[in-house]
Amino acid sequence: MSDASVSETPLRTIFEIRLNGKTVSIATVGQAYRFLTNLSSVEWMEFRALHADAVKWLQDAADNAMLTVPATDAVRTLFIRAKML
Repeated sequence: MSDASVSETPLRTIFEIRLNGKTVSIATVGQAYRFLTNLSSVEWMEFRALHADAVKWLQDAADNAMLTVPATDAVRTLFIRAKML
């Protein structure tokens, strides 16, 4: 099993998110994984199921690049529901 946090596998899109007045670009599985896991779990509490789903897809995509499409979709769904996009 690969370490998802260091994966350089590109996502199918680049997410640009405004966070604390700064724009953060998320383009790889590793960047998305770190973004989703470094924030406090309390911040994702409302979106617990979507967060868990996105993290799982990112872990799977770190091992198999063919899974970047569902991983990207899961991250996009989470960001949209959390009104980050």
